[in-house]
Amino acid sequence: MAIAATLSSSTSSLLVSPASPSTSTNARLALPLVPRPRSSSSSRARAASIRPPRPRRLAAAAATADARGRTSVVARSAAASPPSPASPLPSALLFDCDGVLVDTEKDGHRISFNDTFQEKELGVTWDVDLYGELLKIGGGKERMTAYFNKTGWPEKAPKSEEERKKFIASLHKRKTELFMALIEKKLLPLRPGVAKLIDQALAKGVQVAVCSTSNEKAVSAIVSCLLGPERAEKIKIFAGDVVPRKKPDPAIYLLAASTLSVDPSSCVVVEDSAIGLAAAKAAGMKCIVTKSGYTAEEDFVNADAVFDCIGDPPEERFDLTFCGSLLEKQYVS
Repeated sequence: MAIAATLSSSTSSLLVSPASPSTSTNARLALPLVPRPRSSSSSRARAASIRPPRPRRLAAAAATADARGRTSVVARSAAASPPSPASPLPSALLFDCDGVLVDTEKDGHRISFNDTFQEKELGVTWDVDLYGELLKIGGGKERMTAYFNKTGWPEKAPKSEEERKKFIASLHKRKTELFMALIEKKLLPLRPGVAKLIDQALAKGVQVAVCSTSNEKAVSAIVSCLLGPERAEKIKIFAGDVVPRKKPDPAIYLLAASTLSVDPSSCVVVEDSAIGLAAAKAAGMKCIVTKSGYTAEEDFVNADAVFDCIGDPPEERFDLTFCGSLLEKQYVS
């Protein structure tokens, strides 16, 4: 209506008598300029109402896959409010050992098992694929027992159940000694970002612990030899037979929370396997998965975040601040 009124008021200035044959082209085109009508406030309001709304920022930036193999992480709430200036810190940061601190399984534990079998002349060898399947069973003694129950016990193994338990324990003890020798030679390095994240946590007063189904001596060797004595004395270790049931049972994580006097819901766990993830979530904790060589294809749909590693700058995937943000918002891969 406003546009129509403006044009009506200008009609007289636009009326031009027909040009005579002698009138030049320039004269015929010399019409007065008409001011562009200004939009009223109501017009602007209507225009704004049809613009597509801008998406709100997510509570945390998504870690996007790139050429270096980063794994995408997307906030579960697509319309979350902007993040608070400072995310809370976890009360405790809990690490699995094998596959998280060090990628030990294929070239560490598996080799040590095979060397033990060879020493004892058992005629048993675990290849890479077979060992990957056996890793679905938590605990080395439990792994050997399940394998022998399925394939048959070696001729040198005792016959009674009680004697077989002692036999398995002796094999596992020797395997641990061989594995510790590998660790002490530092033939297996820490995974990228592990030392960085632990240092960030300790500097902020966040308690750090390692929770593993592996033998306590083997875990202690990894922590002291590869992380160093200064860090090791500040890290609590929960490992081996400290609990009666191994992962995926949550017992080891619940024991850690109880011993450290923290609420499980304020803890963030770093795991690499489906059974470790199941244990952490059953304990009511947030869990970040850093995939390892054997676990890359496992199902981590229940994880709060999934990455290929922790990473050191400039290849850093996440840090302590990101861990704290999980206590406010949940992430999925």
